[in-house]
Amino acid sequence: MEAQDEKSQTSRPSDSKSLTITSSTPQLLKSELPTEELMGMGQKLDTLSPNIWSDEDSDEILETTDSDELKDKAPPDRPYWANKIEYLLAQVGFSVGLSTIWRFPYLCFHNGGGSFLIIYILMLFLIGVPLLFLEMAAGQRMRQGSIGVWKVISPWIGGVGYTSFMVCCIVGLYYSVLMAWSLFYLVQSFQSPLPWSVCPLLRNSSTYDPECVRTTSTTYFWYRNVLMATDKIEMGGLPVKHLSVSVFVTWLIICISMIRGPKSSGKMLYVSVILPYFILFCLLIRSLMLEGAKFGLDSLLAAQVPALYSVEVWRRTGNQIFLSMGHGFGSFIAISSYIPRSNNCVMDAFAVALLNLVASLTAMVFVFATMGHLATKNNNKCYVKNAETVMNLIVTGVLPPEVQPPDSLYYEPSSIYPKWFKNLPEQMKSMILPHLSNCNLSEQLKEVMEGPGVAFVAVTDTISVFSGSTLWAIVIFVLLANLGLSTMIGIMQGIITPLQDTFASLRKQTKLLTVGICVLMFLGSLIFVRPSGSYYVNLLDDYWASLPLLLIVILENVAMAWIYGARRFLADLIIMLGRPISPIFRWLWCFLSPFVLLVLFVNTLIHLCLKNITYLAWDSSISNEVIRTYPSWAKVLLIISIVITILPIPAYFLYTLIDVAFSVSVIHSKVTVIFKPEAKGNSLKPHPRLQVMQSQKVNKMDK
Repeated sequence: MEAQDEKSQTSRPSDSKSLTITSSTPQLLKSELPTEELMGMGQKLDTLSPNIWSDEDSDEILETTDSDELKDKAPPDRPYWANKIEYLLAQVGFSVGLSTIWRFPYLCFHNGGGSFLIIYILMLFLIGVPLLFLEMAAGQRMRQGSIGVWKVISPWIGGVGYTSFMVCCIVGLYYSVLMAWSLFYLVQSFQSPLPWSVCPLLRNSSTYDPECVRTTSTTYFWYRNVLMATDKIEMGGLPVKHLSVSVFVTWLIICISMIRGPKSSGKMLYVSVILPYFILFCLLIRSLMLEGAKFGLDSLLAAQVPALYSVEVWRRTGNQIFLSMGHGFGSFIAISSYIPRSNNCVMDAFAVALLNLVASLTAMVFVFATMGHLATKNNNKCYVKNAETVMNLIVTGVLPPEVQPPDSLYYEPSSIYPKWFKNLPEQMKSMILPHLSNCNLSEQLKEVMEGPGVAFVAVTDTISVFSGSTLWAIVIFVLLANLGLSTMIGIMQGIITPLQDTFASLRKQTKLLTVGICVLMFLGSLIFVRPSGSYYVNLLDDYWASLPLLLIVILENVAMAWIYGARRFLADLIIMLGRPISPIFRWLWCFLSPFVLLVLFVNTLIHLCLKNITYLAWDSSISNEVIRTYPSWAKVLLIISIVITILPIPAYFLYTLIDVAFSVSVIHSKVTVIFKPEAKGNSLKPHPRLQVMQSQKVNKMDK
């Protein structure tokens, strides 16, 4: 044997070689081929075939393969989550964010109510769950972050990981500001009365600030005390001092939570994930006891059938699923890379989706019940104001005394006012109507459901309707701060994990890396705490985020389903988990998901190109919010940010194309590469096998 090996080695330089590769990935090539052959091949050949195994092979795979073999393939220095609970908390915490509390109810109200819910649940389980399962399984199977995973799947789409990394960085910059706003409100909540409950007095005067008198105290506090907002985005200014401190504290908390990797962040998640669910349940019970809650819930359940056929409603619903769940960030991949390969990621995907849905529905019922109460309260004020107007007109002799409303109207305006007005003679009604405001409960509900951009104003309005408002303010802003923290931990995992996987030396410097990233992110976040910073947050959150995320998810789906191969990936998972997996996932990945994602992407692109991009700004001259159009330079900034974010995808594709072209030209004179699938009857191993056979090349010209 030694003689044969020596002969083989001595004859290798002069031999022409023939490689027979059954199935492999670049990562596997790296581990199986001799070093000199890897250098010649450039490690860039994409040898993946989409049709390796049929559905009927599942039982055979389970019988012939020891599923425990995969467990020992993880890098020895890679940390693990302490237990399955911490892992699930990390996934759920990243998935359930601040948008769950307000954006979901807002979209439901303005997009068909019950019809929106039907579309959302349908898309969640047909599109959201399969793609969530795909990302979790990819991270768990490859044991790497987003950058490494997609290079392993196929070098041609290796840039997807870099784009996910950039999305996490940009979203982390402005999402931390949302958490900072929550922390500032939390600190301000330890006062009685609450600072936003009344208008402030002018300095050295007993007169209220006229700018506050012209609007509500909560709106004034938001724009003037919290944001110190300018009237337009063009007006700059230095970062606001108290918000800068809040952002610093935010990043300090995030840094402490992440300083030791999964070991430290896992412990923090017990509080930042479980506590919000408990608080949401308490808020739900309290809101259902409010007057007018039933009206709000009736508005929620009233399904608008035309919304089911609206392309715009489907577009908004799809975008909400991906923005709310967190597909495309790479965070699910990063979090899953720290769990043993035998973990049942199928059940995890369903669990995370269901908990996200429960949180969304709970928050929605709470918001609609509370908004119904606020609408009822405002409508009662409208009734009382109309009654006072009638009394004044009677005193001045404009109206006869017969139309005077009863005194009991002031105690129960919602029931007495409609009866009083209905019993008036038609002649009297025609005399009164020109002087009265239109008190419509549905219109009042539309006013309080203003939009997702004023969530903090709505929350502070909500607090004002509870008895013991100081306690409830603390509770609600603890909820928002914890939701922001758990999401930021997931975003940071999407940043730190790819860096450590790409640069192995950083694995031993987790603390230094975490501190360095947090410092840089803090400095970048200061852009968004300037007086005009909230307008930039709206620009990115409303118009920038959707396109890169949809493109990322499309390429991830196509890469796994059609480049690596959905059948092969499912077979890998069957081996990995040691249990069968429904083949329906293959059909969803291969056909339904790409089609829906492509339609959403094109629709979103058309919508962004045709629609004027606007933002809600504060106009101090009239003390009101006005809709302004973003200036042309802001549109250019938006386009540049989108292009820069997705640039790594085509750039890495070209890099791979050039590298492979060069490698093939070198290989052509030395190696013949033959690709063929493994025989069905062969005993399968945990990963695709690579067989190298040497044979003397026969030159037909010599025969």
